[in-house]
Amino acid sequence: MTEMRTLKVALLGCGNVGAQVARILLEDADALAARTGARLQLSGIAVRNVNAPRDVDLPQELFTTDADTLVKDADLVIELMGGIEPARTLILSALRNGACVVTGNKALLAQDGPTLYEEADKAHVQLSYEAAVAGAIPILRPIRDSLSGDRITRVLGIVNGTTNFILDQMDSTGAQFADALAEAQRLGYAEADPTADVEGHDAAAKAAILASLSFHTRFALENVHCEGITNVSAADIAAAKDAGFVIKLLAIAEKLTDANGEEGVSVRVHPTLLPREHPLAAVRGAFNAVFIEAENAGELMFYGQGAGEPPRRLPLWAISCRPPAGWSWVDPSARKPPPATSRRCPSKRPPPATTSAWMLQTSPVCLPGSPSCSPSTASPSKSCGRPSTGMRNPTWSRPNCGLSPTAHQRLPLQPPSRP
Repeated sequence: MTEMRTLKVALLGCGNVGAQVARILLEDADALAARTGARLQLSGIAVRNVNAPRDVDLPQELFTTDADTLVKDADLVIELMGGIEPARTLILSALRNGACVVTGNKALLAQDGPTLYEEADKAHVQLSYEAAVAGAIPILRPIRDSLSGDRITRVLGIVNGTTNFILDQMDSTGAQFADALAEAQRLGYAEADPTADVEGHDAAAKAAILASLSFHTRFALENVHCEGITNVSAADIAAAKDAGFVIKLLAIAEKLTDANGEEGVSVRVHPTLLPREHPLAAVRGAFNAVFIEAENAGELMFYGQGAGEPPRRLPLWAISCRPPAGWSWVDPSARKPPPATSRRCPSKRPPPATTSAWMLQTSPVCLPGSPSCSPSTASPSKSCGRPSTGMRNPTWSRPNCGLSPTAHQRLPLQPPSRP
């Protein structure tokens, strides 16, 4: 009988998610070995302070502040520390030393993913990041693998549980933004500094990852138009509700065709008016959901827990080993996109400062009485406006928000390819 391989696992970071991953590696070691064919030995946990209080009871001897040494001796590195540095340096070190890497660091992937993919290629190891988008929802593997024979045309995602909780509180209770944010912080859904969430930066990083996998073209964070929810007022929520809509912060990536027949992709994050009958409108609280439209599969939706402390049932998306085939034992759910094209995709033009939500439609919804835009004279080149109680059930189809595809250069699609 072939002896089971033992793989040394280095964990970088021990916050809410990292602590749960460590717990699963220790408590479910036998079950994981039986499922994966390899014994996963947690060799150490790199942290800034080994004596910091933690909610999960873990062996003290596992903690270390020497992340460099821990990484050099590992077969698999799980990076859950967040931020750009030292995470970037440690991941590069792991890849160059022949270790596969699993990361949940969407900000790093959106900012400098191509460098990491290139290093993984050179070392013939895998860089996986299912954990980077939509909490524990397995969304990247279905996009990359299950839908590889289809053509995705649009992705709409509620990918930030904090902002969804805030907007849901405003919609269901009539609360002001500040009060809803305070409640999110009290419940642990929002950080003490919620800027990355409420300004849309977290969702924008995830949008870049989703767009890259869905449309076979690398998108960086700078390619994503980003608008947060800080300007959404209780009056906006009430007006949308009266008109039969709900406001959600959506990450949107869609394929568009210009007047010359050239296909391109638009990627953006902004508050969006959704008809209440749309499946995403029913996503409440701190939950996430990703809605995919594909030519053959049609409409698909993936739903699950977003913000908040991970439950004990947290799936170990970080480890999904396949050891028999050489070193391909790391979860292949999010293999790298193909090389980037030389042309860039500028962000969509943002709406005027008075606008707090964009309509999911081709024709803009304008402020009544506006001299520059009215429902009867609106054209695709004019700006979007907020709905009013005097406008019932505006038509909607595609989230172009009144912006003409011909007015903006878009990144051409590359032919689908696989690493």
